[in-house]
Amino acid sequence: MAFKFSLNNSSGVPYYRQIVNQVIYGIVNAILEPGERLPTVRQLAVDLQVNLNTIAKSYSELELRGFVNTQQGTGTFISDKKATIDPIEKEKGLRRLCSTFLDEIAALSIKTEEAFATLKKIEKERKNQK
Repeated sequence: MAFKFSLNNSSGVPYYRQIVNQVIYGIVNAILEPGERLPTVRQLAVDLQVNLNTIAKSYSELELRGFVNTQQGTGTFISDKKATIDPIEKEKGLRRLCSTFLDEIAALSIKTEEAFATLKKIEKERKNQK
């Protein structure tokens, strides 16, 4: 099964950024491997029901950052670049995300253990999508 993209309308994160983040997540977790072909801009725009320019912007950013290579007429492919993030930035981002996550689950009266179990389930499902 191919890597599955999805968009969250209520996250506040722009669609193009969600796509970029999902590709990087796929690379970091070995769900997307070097040489693997991504959907065409047109196909992904249809699948996600977004404007072509949104997908093009995502792919352009990924290419500028070296995560994908676009070959005219054949498609966009995962490069062999390893996704690395500055450790300090990674820690800051993780703390920000965890804080937001804890605030959100508290607002829904969800216990932390239940949320962690759901996270593990989602992670497993994503890995099995490959």
